[in-house]
Amino acid sequence: MAEVYSTLRTPLVLDNKSYSDITRDVCETLDHRPSTAWWAAFIVSFSLLVIGAVAIAYQIATGVGVWGLNNTIGWAFDITNFVFWIGIGHAGTLISAILFLFRQKWRTSVNRSAEAMTIFAVICAGIFPIIHTGRPWFAFWLIPYPNFRGPLWINFRSPLVWDMFAISCYFTISFVFWFTGLVPDLATLRDRATSKIKKKIYGFLSFGWDGSNRTWHRYEKVYLLLAGLATPLVVSVHTIVSWDFATSVIPGWHTTILPPYFVAGAVFSGFAMVLTLMLIVRRVLHFESYITLHHIEQMCKVIIATGGIVGLAYATELFVAYYSGNEYERFAFINRALGPYGWTYWIMVSCNILAPQLFWFKKLRRNVAVVFVVSIIINVGMWFERFVIIMTSLTRDFLPASWSAFTPTIIDIATLVGSFGLFFTLFLLFSRLLPMISIGEVKNVLHYANNGKGDKK
Repeated sequence: MAEVYSTLRTPLVLDNKSYSDITRDVCETLDHRPSTAWWAAFIVSFSLLVIGAVAIAYQIATGVGVWGLNNTIGWAFDITNFVFWIGIGHAGTLISAILFLFRQKWRTSVNRSAEAMTIFAVICAGIFPIIHTGRPWFAFWLIPYPNFRGPLWINFRSPLVWDMFAISCYFTISFVFWFTGLVPDLATLRDRATSKIKKKIYGFLSFGWDGSNRTWHRYEKVYLLLAGLATPLVVSVHTIVSWDFATSVIPGWHTTILPPYFVAGAVFSGFAMVLTLMLIVRRVLHFESYITLHHIEQMCKVIIATGGIVGLAYATELFVAYYSGNEYERFAFINRALGPYGWTYWIMVSCNILAPQLFWFKKLRRNVAVVFVVSIIINVGMWFERFVIIMTSLTRDFLPASWSAFTPTIIDIATLVGSFGLFFTLFLLFSRLLPMISIGEVKNVLHYANNGKGDKK
């Protein structure tokens, strides 16, 4: 009988790779010494990290008065950066957990780096609520633990406490989920190691993985359970962050649309950051066979969907402000668009609504240069979105006599730059110490569509 093939599926691994090819391609990036380009990128990133550390140390020693804050604008760059980094971290959990539960096989080449990106972004986000307290050495007071301070207890109605719970839970589950997926690959590195020290380190971290059928069966059960636990966090964490604003009485903040608006925006910006990093990794490490144009196109489609939700949220806010008849709500959004900081609003709209429309065209979705530029534009726009929501709502409140302006200081800017330095420093170290692509999962989809020849029926 003649063999019948299906040509409907797009292959996820190109160039007729074998199992040994996948292991070699992914692991050889760890076997060689870092390239000159890697050292250059690391030096730049670490320098930015040092600048940020110096700025934070100066702020702690001097006080938060070195920021551009005032009596009217109590939140600005610090909380903007916090919400931005929390949003960046959402794509990793979405790619790893939700797409895994929906059996989306295209996630396998990008999930490892996306998960690592989540952890690094949450670390960056966790810095800002701590330094925002003004006395970061008392940050442990946010933790509800048995103490000897008598009746003094944490204020569970404080947004700082909500953020602490959100960050700690999200980081814990994300780290465990990421590390669990690493275990089989750590065993591969253990078996390939030529140094006794590396063999012992990888052997300890792989927990004695032996690759037996029983081990794989238990691993898959644990991975599925962790995916189920991590999925609600995608919705809950940024929902909790949105409550920092939604529970207030400030016009432009106390709106019920903020939770889904923040969640969609987080996935939107997170996927843009994944694309930015993955396109660089794809080119530098020659992973074109694993991170294919099909992967890029699928991520672009997610950006179109979530970007549409964000655009709908913008329009809904304007409609509700108008339809409510509340003059304060109307003024808040008129001030956003036409006030002294209106230029930030139109940057937000241009980057988050207009730029992603290019992805409706397949040729542009599969054009690496266009995708890279648009992903950067989206990240810029999403930072300005958080800045617009926070800052413009505070500059002009109910009492005109208290209206004020905000101008970031050099410490504000240095702290923001330092957070990017920390993020990229951690990501570069990750690229040198651990496999950036999940070897086991990519092997599992190696014969998906038989590398373009189709699946036997």
